Amino acid sequence: MADYGLCDDTVWLTRPTAADLDAIVACCREPSIGEWTTIPVPYRREHAESFLTDIVEPGWAAGRPTWGVREAADGPIVGMIGLHARIREQTGAEIGFWLAPQARGRGLMTRAVRLVCDLGFAADGLGLERIEWRAMVGNHASAAVVRRVGFRYEGLLRLGGEQRGRRRDHWVAGRLATDPAGPADGWPADV
Repeated sequence: MADYGLCDDTVWLTRPTAADLDAIVACCREPSIGEWTTIPVPYRREHAESFLTDIVEPGWAAGRPTWGVREAADGPIVGMIGLHARIREQTGAEIGFWLAPQARGRGLMTRAVRLVCDLGFAADGLGLERIEWRAMVGNHASAAVVRRVGFRYEGLLRLGGEQRGRRRDHWVAGRLATDPAGPADGWPADV
């Protein structure tokens, strides 16, 4: 897959590189990132290096890109967003993302998810039919982002994923290429 960025003049998504290692490490050492993701805790530079070589590089090669989220074209990474392959799926992917505390509350991740979904569903983009979102129960901020961008709540996966050796319940939602991009109804009040 060609290496390219996405932008809406408020948020810039670009492939993370070795020049971003210090910013990635600093963000991933923030406790709230580790609380809701499967990153190693404590997070060290070698984890960021492995992320670039073992996740980012092969993901781009397989058409499942990961972008660094930036507040300016030449700004530091303040978050990460990517589409990950689901086992044996060609037309579906799972979206994952995180955002550093100093960048939260301004709609940056909502904009980033919208850009990634637009590319994912575009016939001249990735041509996906479904993008799935999963989050550990209690991650209300993540749920709010995908709800604003048209993901429909699909249920609770009891012990649906593992985080550092412990199984945890997960919420799951999905958006189809045919779903509208605006806010989705039908989410439980407690999600």
